Amino acid sequence: MKETIPVTIIRPPRGIRLDLKELWEYRELLYFLIWRDIKVRYKQTFLGATWAVLQPFLTMVVFSIFFGKLARVPSEGIPYPIFAYAALVPWNYFAHAMNQGSLSLVEYQRVITKVYFPRILVPFASVLSGLIDFAIAFVVLIGMMFFYHTTPTLAIFTLPLFLGIAIITALGISLWLSALNVEYRDVRYILPFFTQFLLFLSPVVYPSSLVPQKFQFLYGLNPMSGVIEGFRWALLGKSFPSPDMMATSFIVSFLLLVTGLMYFQKMERSIADVV
Repeated sequence: MKETIPVTIIRPPRGIRLDLKELWEYRELLYFLIWRDIKVRYKQTFLGATWAVLQPFLTMVVFSIFFGKLARVPSEGIPYPIFAYAALVPWNYFAHAMNQGSLSLVEYQRVITKVYFPRILVPFASVLSGLIDFAIAFVVLIGMMFFYHTTPTLAIFTLPLFLGIAIITALGISLWLSALNVEYRDVRYILPFFTQFLLFLSPVVYPSSLVPQKFQFLYGLNPMSGVIEGFRWALLGKSFPSPDMMATSFIVSFLLLVTGLMYFQKMERSIADVV
């Protein structure tokens, strides 16, 4: 009797459908993708994970000299070094996660074209792998808080919320740009300019209070505005930012995730063929 070989038919999802059961089945793959990103980042580097601290710390020194001392940018009564560093920690995480996630599908093209797995795991792993650098840089931030005698309030318990918004924002943009990058490799060249442009649209070197109240709603269209000011409020005891800006930032962040997921799933049907 002839033995029949079981056949599995894989069809792309219709509409927005995040199959959590399938993602859970591939959790080990997600772990290995994250671990691979971390090893590749620091492989054959002399300083290793120290770069996670050096980059925001040296940037903070430069900002403190030029913006804090020379330009005398206000920091709302907070010592400018910790004012800038508290913003650079979430910003550096976001910038790294967005850049790595946006280019991830092309970098994994040899794997994508040979075997099936949920493609969303690739940008998701790139976004999550940056949390290691975030944690290392955050330890230095805690040390700076002790040095400047900054005591956090109960608002510190809201910190995971703002970190979550940063993750959602980075993932949403990564889903958009990674899918676009499969078809249009211009994304690789646009990313550095876009990241630099977004840096100065975010309250990293200056407080959001410099923006007139009537424009706070528009300023919140950049989700990182709410994240950065939320970090300062939660850690440094500054006054709560504009509710209009915070609400807009949170809404835009979730919209980026939902629309990014929609576009990614639409493009997922042809990623293996185009990449």
